[in-house]
Amino acid sequence: MTPITNLSVTARTGLEILAAAFLLGSIPFGRLLQRARDTSVAARAATVLLDGAKGYAAVCLAARLAPGNIHWITYAALAVIAGDMFSIWLGFRGGNGVATAAGAFCVLCWQAVALDLGLWIAVVWFWGYASLGSLAAAAALPMLLYLLYAPGHAPPITLSASALLVTALVVLKHRPNIERMLAGTEPRFSLRRPKP
Repeated sequence: MTPITNLSVTARTGLEILAAAFLLGSIPFGRLLQRARDTSVAARAATVLLDGAKGYAAVCLAARLAPGNIHWITYAALAVIAGDMFSIWLGFRGGNGVATAAGAFCVLCWQAVALDLGLWIAVVWFWGYASLGSLAAAAALPMLLYLLYAPGHAPPITLSASALLVTALVVLKHRPNIERMLAGTEPRFSLRRPKP
């Protein structure tokens, strides 16, 4: 992502960016696939990819509507993640925002997301909890963005603050998982189809 080069965005354009991003984020791909009675590994993988794609698409759209304006582009990332977590189609409930955040921040700084993915894989490989991997990746995101967005320069405060907010929201959404891990009842991650 290029540094700030254009700050002139009208209020109407800003609202359009936020509305489009939130509506994109609200599409409940996981629920739609469940309604099709598909709970296979392929369906779970498709949900992750589609959730990531909607995050990516929302930020790309914002970059087109507000070229060079990192503030509104970052707001679009927040809006699409919020849409995933608090979908209007699910009574303002939804997913944990992790895949959508990965897609959104991939546009802003793909290097940070790539390292975050590596961290997720490492945590899941060693401890076997997908939720723990997500929490570790969310916690690392603000620092990775700080180091990699513009090496040698601090990123815009909007981006850093948004990354911290996303981390807090992901932790909040994973509260039940944290409680289950502490109680020893959190299921371990497996790519195998569960036994009937």
